[in-house]
Amino acid sequence: MIKGITLVRAVASGDTYDKLNSLFAALGFESGKGWQDEAGRGAAFLAPVGNLELVTGRPPAVPPILIETTQLDHVHAVIHQWMLTSYRTEELATLLSAPVLTHWNSRIFTVTLDDEFTLGFWQSESPLHNQPIAIEGDLSAAGMRFAVVTTRWNTVITDRLLQGSLDALHRSGAAKSDIEIVRVPGAWEIPSAARVLAESKKFDAIVTLGCLLRGETAHYEAIYNEVARGIGQSQQETGIPHAFGVLTCETLEQALDRAGLKAGNKGFEAATAAIEMVSIHRKLAASGETPPAESQQVTT
Repeated sequence: MIKGITLVRAVASGDTYDKLNSLFAALGFESGKGWQDEAGRGAAFLAPVGNLELVTGRPPAVPPILIETTQLDHVHAVIHQWMLTSYRTEELATLLSAPVLTHWNSRIFTVTLDDEFTLGFWQSESPLHNQPIAIEGDLSAAGMRFAVVTTRWNTVITDRLLQGSLDALHRSGAAKSDIEIVRVPGAWEIPSAARVLAESKKFDAIVTLGCLLRGETAHYEAIYNEVARGIGQSQQETGIPHAFGVLTCETLEQALDRAGLKAGNKGFEAATAAIEMVSIHRKLAASGETPPAESQQVTT
């Protein structure tokens, strides 16, 4: 029902009014609907978020108008440059303060336009300030069990992916005894093995690793589509997270780049994704947002 809130503040002089309009335009404020008549004039400036703060007792030692920013140092530089066009250089030291830390976990600086009008610009030092609350996974694999399905085909690539996956799992706290490695002939066999492992309910997540190179026939597309579909279907029907680490590349050079050379190691990335998804599943189950994996069956 409530759409917005407007705080009307009188400005002492037309000169200050013009300076405010110029400053807010330089900062990129969206202009609202203004007005002008014989008695005076007004201008509105719109911001994505507005707050009205009421206080009693001792007022806080901040200017009456506070503008929150996300890049305080950049805003300070823009205002400094703007003030060079409106004020003498020797005045800036007293009119524009440097950003300073506050006791409320933020930084702030002030801009004085005349004897009666001061603005405050501030930025929270908390990285979670005003961020939407979300359930996110942690990257601790302690106490989790994983199955890693890899292939004997293209082992020059898949062995690198496997090492990357094991590195990620061990770095995150997974014990060697909690990791089962299964080797299948090729990428085509990955979904079948992943499905059996997932249905055993012995593992919290399955990491699938493989490598498909295009070659000169349509065989590549046929294999890749079925492998991707099979892995996705296994994940959906068993409720066990499946991390996708199957490379699909045009050339061997591209595959090598994605297996630890120029483009990172996709096996490492797949394993970290598996860890995070197990953590998310556990948090959702603990909060009652999702039923246990056993009841997450899809009717086909």
